[in-house]
Amino acid sequence: MSVPSDDPLSKLRMAPAESAADLALKFNREKRAVQLQMEIRLAESQQTFRIGSVPYLNAVPLTRGIEENMIIAPPSQLARMLEADKLDAALVSVVEVLLKDRYDVLSGVGVASLGEVKSVFLAHRCPLEEIQTVHCDPASLTSVCLLKVLLAERGLAPCFEPLVNEVRESMPDAVLLIGDPAITFLMEQQTHQIWDLGAVWFEMTRLPFVYAVWALKRGIENDELKRQLKEARDLGVETLDQIIQSRSEFDPGFRQDYLGWHIHYHLGTDEQRGIATFMDLLAKHGLGPVFQPRWVS
Repeated sequence: MSVPSDDPLSKLRMAPAESAADLALKFNREKRAVQLQMEIRLAESQQTFRIGSVPYLNAVPLTRGIEENMIIAPPSQLARMLEADKLDAALVSVVEVLLKDRYDVLSGVGVASLGEVKSVFLAHRCPLEEIQTVHCDPASLTSVCLLKVLLAERGLAPCFEPLVNEVRESMPDAVLLIGDPAITFLMEQQTHQIWDLGAVWFEMTRLPFVYAVWALKRGIENDELKRQLKEARDLGVETLDQIIQSRSEFDPGFRQDYLGWHIHYHLGTDEQRGIATFMDLLAKHGLGPVFQPRWVS
């Protein structure tokens, strides 16, 4: 039945149907507006607390929206600042909270890998069994302890010395590297074999390995701080594609694989089991005493 031309309904102007592309564009604009509002709120509220993070690409998604007032330093330096009460929270090596019973640890958030990690490895020229001395980047105690555990499980106990010369042409025969310097070394032409500690750990345990966690100063009111750190991680994961596109470290393909595949930022049941297994091995090989982390949410 046709509608008479003088019917009021026939005079209504109906909105034109939107295409799927238009709807997607509209959704993305609205989503970005919400993200910008969250970034502004995080930046404003973050000024209340002293927060430290590391100068590595893998930490960027954990500090989305709170970068402006962040203190950036290697994990070992952040640990010293946290211990000296110069920080309220710091992204530190997980060993810092396992060997020192003085911090609260934010649950559910951290830096972990399930398999090959790409940025924590032993570079060596001779077979593992022939290594006499390992030179270590002193920035991360966790990586040193992990390497000691993995070698000890093979009956190996080389000496460990700090790395004092990072000139690629004169790199020692066996060297432990972490973070962005490790990635740079990996991408350059070199004569070392690469023993990726994340891959070796997974082969041995079938579990993720947790490299870093948010350690919080005890004895302060920090509900707002915990909220900020969780929201920063959520925003970072939600905007991971933007982070990958906007950063300049290395090449886009590597950033995509590294941040989107090799690294993850949630600590769930499997990650907790990985930490527990690492604690058992630290104690087994005399690298303790080891304390149960005090998780807070």
